[in-house]
Amino acid sequence: MESFARELFGFFPLEWAVFLTAALPIIELRGAIPMGISLGMAPLEAALISLAGSTMPVPFILLAVVPVFNWLKRTPFLKARIDRLTERTLLKNGGRLERYGAWGLLLFVAVPLPGTGVWTGSLLAALFGMRFRFAFPAVFMGNVVAGILVMALSHGLFSLIRG
Repeated sequence: MESFARELFGFFPLEWAVFLTAALPIIELRGAIPMGISLGMAPLEAALISLAGSTMPVPFILLAVVPVFNWLKRTPFLKARIDRLTERTLLKNGGRLERYGAWGLLLFVAVPLPGTGVWTGSLLAALFGMRFRFAFPAVFMGNVVAGILVMALSHGLFSLIRG
């Protein structure tokens, strides 16, 4: 893994590689923290940089996804795909958000499983019309909890492997 990451991000300082990896959908801090630790970063440093990187897209998603989706829906080809994405996201995850509001969003993002990160949580909040002042803190705090869990698990696993 180390040689792959060094080859892939060799032209970036390690901190930027972790930051940018954390900003990617699906990977987010759940992948960036273990990557940073495996490349020799201190667990807390990897977690903080990953938290910053994964938080970066949240305001853009919360504020821009609905207007962008509405603009893209003007094309018949894209309308069907966006409608399907929206429907699938709302049906699969919407019940908890509707029932528990910002607390449900925080818990949804906090669970460090694939598909429950800041990208999906922000998309859910935007599609449900949750106000930014409630959505952003919920997504951020859920991300903090997920970061703590991933850091603890990653640090323990790498310590076990090295020891």
